[in-house]
Amino acid sequence: MPKPAKKPVGAQPENPQRVLCDGAVVENQWQLLQLGGDEDVSAESLPAGNLILPLTLWLELRGTLQARKNEIGVWLDSDETADLIGDAAKELPLIAANFPAFTDGRAFTAGRLLRQRYGFTGELRAVGNFIRDQLTYLTRCGFNAFAYQGDQPMEGLLDSLQDFSDSYQAAVDQTQPIFRRRALA
Repeated sequence: MPKPAKKPVGAQPENPQRVLCDGAVVENQWQLLQLGGDEDVSAESLPAGNLILPLTLWLELRGTLQARKNEIGVWLDSDETADLIGDAAKELPLIAANFPAFTDGRAFTAGRLLRQRYGFTGELRAVGNFIRDQLTYLTRCGFNAFAYQGDQPMEGLLDSLQDFSDSYQAAVDQTQPIFRRRALA
């Protein structure tokens, strides 16, 4: 008996042709697979190339994907936590966190946990319906790639990565709060 497919929390992320990655606009080298197909999916039926699998599919096929471990990434829907990937995050080249709506901030927490608790060093990509004003905050939580779905040109978004020159609080991108940095100076 086939397992029921997980229903997405909100709008599913798109897979744009270009993404922001490490401060530059680059061609998207990854294909994001959507949730909810009723067909039976196996490791052999997956398309060739770099794939971002929904977490539920990755968990199901993980043992059979070892030969492709450098070309398989995972995307978390907003109701899925970083704990579901756990220490296996270190083995993945890419993890994407979905924002079904820009008001749903659970992916901020997932990004920070993946970087700080689970030691993830690969590409951490924001996908879905985040907005330009959130790019700085996403970077502070450890995101280094953005599959932006808005209407603004990608090159214009680069400025948003530099909205603030310094931050008071400690975060993934700055481990010391400003009062400690000033005391060391």
